[in-house]
Amino acid sequence: MPFAHSIESRSRLGWLILRLTLAGLIAAHGWARWLAGAVPPFGVFLESQGFPAGFAWAIAVTSIEIVGSLLLAAGRLVVPLTLVYSAIYALGIVLVHAKSGWFVVGLGRNGAEFSVLLIICLLMTGLQHARFRSSA
Repeated sequence: MPFAHSIESRSRLGWLILRLTLAGLIAAHGWARWLAGAVPPFGVFLESQGFPAGFAWAIAVTSIEIVGSLLLAAGRLVVPLTLVYSAIYALGIVLVHAKSGWFVVGLGRNGAEFSVLLIICLLMTGLQHARFRSSA
């Protein structure tokens, strides 16, 4: 594989594959909700959890999952998107998944483990794209 000769090129390829995979998973989340007509019920759920304007929040989350995933795949606005997605999925843990425990399947159902993995992958992808100023 000529593109994987150096550590640097393998690293770039690995981060690209991870970013594209995350974008695909997030897009699937938003599109599935949209196509299944689940945005209004999501809004009702958010209102039941104390969020004012739950439907507006549901539209916002779904939109950022659909549109933002395209930007993430293109390598645009990676840091802010990874932070927003991490906040969304952390809130999902608090509102939904923590009550079900840790495991998604096997010893449990609908737990937090997948969301934790997504958050860590998102934050590391954001860190990889962050530009830091030198203090010199």
